[in-house]
Amino acid sequence: MDLVPALEEPLRQPLKSVLGPATAKVMAEHLGLLTVGDLLHHYPRRYEERGQLTHLADLPMDEHVTVVAQVADARLHTFASAKAPRGKGQRLEVTITDGSGRLQLVFFGAGVHKPHKELLPGTRAMFAGKVSVFNRRLQLAHPAYELLRGDPEESVETWAGALIPIYPATAKLESWKIGKAIQTVLPTAQEAVDPLPATLREGRGLVPLPEALLKIHRPHTKADIEDARSRLKWDEAFVLQVALARRRHADAQLPAVPRKPAPDGLLTAFDARLPFTLTDGQQRVSREIFDDLATDHPMHRLLQGEVGSGKTMVALRAMLTVVDAGGQAAMLAPTEVLAQQHHRSIVEMMGELAEGGMLGGAEQATKVVLLTGSMGAAARRHALLDLTTGEAGIVIGTHALIEDKVQFHDLGLVVVDEQHRFGVEQRDALRGKGKQPPHLLVMTATPIPRTVAMTVFGDLETSVLDQLPAGRSPIASHVVPAADKPHFLSRAWERVREEVENGHQAYVVCPRIGDEEDDPKKSARKKSPEDEAEKRPPLAVLDVADQLTKGPLQGLRVEVLHGRMHPDDKDAVMRRFAAGETHVLVATTVIEVGVNVPNATAMVIMDADRFGVSQLHQLRGRVGRGSAPGLCLLVTEMPEASPARQRLGAVASTLDGFELSRIDLEQRREGDVLGQAQSGARTSLKVLAVIEDEEIIAQAREEATAVVANDPELTHLPALRTALDALLDEEREQYLEKG
Repeated sequence: MDLVPALEEPLRQPLKSVLGPATAKVMAEHLGLLTVGDLLHHYPRRYEERGQLTHLADLPMDEHVTVVAQVADARLHTFASAKAPRGKGQRLEVTITDGSGRLQLVFFGAGVHKPHKELLPGTRAMFAGKVSVFNRRLQLAHPAYELLRGDPEESVETWAGALIPIYPATAKLESWKIGKAIQTVLPTAQEAVDPLPATLREGRGLVPLPEALLKIHRPHTKADIEDARSRLKWDEAFVLQVALARRRHADAQLPAVPRKPAPDGLLTAFDARLPFTLTDGQQRVSREIFDDLATDHPMHRLLQGEVGSGKTMVALRAMLTVVDAGGQAAMLAPTEVLAQQHHRSIVEMMGELAEGGMLGGAEQATKVVLLTGSMGAAARRHALLDLTTGEAGIVIGTHALIEDKVQFHDLGLVVVDEQHRFGVEQRDALRGKGKQPPHLLVMTATPIPRTVAMTVFGDLETSVLDQLPAGRSPIASHVVPAADKPHFLSRAWERVREEVENGHQAYVVCPRIGDEEDDPKKSARKKSPEDEAEKRPPLAVLDVADQLTKGPLQGLRVEVLHGRMHPDDKDAVMRRFAAGETHVLVATTVIEVGVNVPNATAMVIMDADRFGVSQLHQLRGRVGRGSAPGLCLLVTEMPEASPARQRLGAVASTLDGFELSRIDLEQRREGDVLGQAQSGARTSLKVLAVIEDEEIIAQAREEATAVVANDPELTHLPALRTALDALLDEEREQYLEKG
């Protein structure tokens, strides 16, 4: 982060004498560490006390771990094998313990001699390797190890209390080797330039950066670690918030055309024909949006709301306001199914107000056109013409809207549905089609905890719709453990039949389509029974539909829907399902967002453990959309104690999307949340945890806003400017530019 000459030095040069080019190469390729500064900011994941050992009982399977433990016993066995037919094969089995559990280490062949001499009972050491299971016991095969010998000068107490940093490592480079490399460059930490303004640092009682780096890599006490982490968290939160504050400041300088609704215009006529009253939440959020649209710089607003909270209604009223004011509004949907659905429901809601220029159209009416990639040439030409002339006030489309050929008469508002499906470049290209920057409204049905909204979408103002419209029904969710209790799965299909007999419909969701070519190499490999549930291919729409039609759902009208079908076929299937002609729809996640069939009351999600928490919550939101209660069954073959089952249990236990997004984040950490998925860069957060450090993020946002308001170019804060440049390498700079 701190680009000063000493810290900018490539690792290959200064460390030649200690690491050699091979280690520097591994650091670059496997850990992304290129400079001395990168290495100093590679912080320990945790610390071990020599006197206290790791919990061997909690080791994760198939992960590369570092443990500190004591040898309980070591036995050398001889055996016969193909390579050593005369019984001369050697296997050394070492049992290590930490008081909480035991772990077996195993060494073979010539590799047994050194550990046999060194790993005597009572010896303490650090061991690193991949945890596997053999004969139902955890083991490390051929682990690397480093003996922990007390310095003869040190007292036993000092030695036992010393804190050993355990670094994020790889199979090619153990934690202690990284530790040694860091100790080599630690003196250069004195030259680290401090990005925090002195007044902020002193006001918050934070230690200077060089001291924080020394304390995090070479702590004497736990208080040292706390001091260092508090300080380094502030760095990450503050520098990121300064980047976002500068973005907001720059946006506030951009010109935009204010869009105010005409008195007695399209919006008034639309509101008058609504058969229901808007919820308080919808009215509040609409006011926030109308206030933004009336200003002369572009709105940048994130609208988040639970599945079914009426976001489309709020977005439509914003679009009508812009049309009222003489502009055009474009809505960008992630899939053709969804674009068609939005188009249908908006035209239905508007009635004669959507029939601009047609016989029977109302006086204030406008045209609502659809634009997708698979439209016929004539329909497409017609739609493009309506956009160029301004005849169409509202256009709904997929990324086909972004193509160069598409020209607008006067684009005033861009609404992006389901933000996480769109790359930043796509949104940016559409925004570039306005004569002046259009207003931007981003909608998401994935609830985002407040801190993530402040961090990821920190350049957008946030509106939240948190109450469901009247008439929405509760959804009961249950986990169906198909492997442990097969009769539960039979009961699930009976429940689907019961729903259909009561005049309702059901979805069955599968992770894949089933027409992919299987890789013969993959299927030829032998699998252990433990692997079966995890490694078998996910269930497929085409196979499941076939089995259901011939088996438990025989006699019902079952259809399939997936992303590789021709758009016309997809649309026809959706129309038949919406009209109630199809009883059961077996689909992939193409139904995840926006599909609205109030009569569908049951959903069975096969291999539910293959989906993320927020995706399951989205899918579940497709049922219970009418007056009858909804039912969602999460089918899995995962064993009861597995993290996957706990995740499904969490989804079944609550309908609160914000609670679930918290659980999701705690499990996945923030790496793939911080917009990185959109910019492709690695996460820049090392010690800051978006969920736990809510307070720091909120305070950093306030401080950053104040700093940028006083000095937008950071002229008086060169060290902060340097840190910002390092954070915003080109890729991230563009990501924020386009956010």
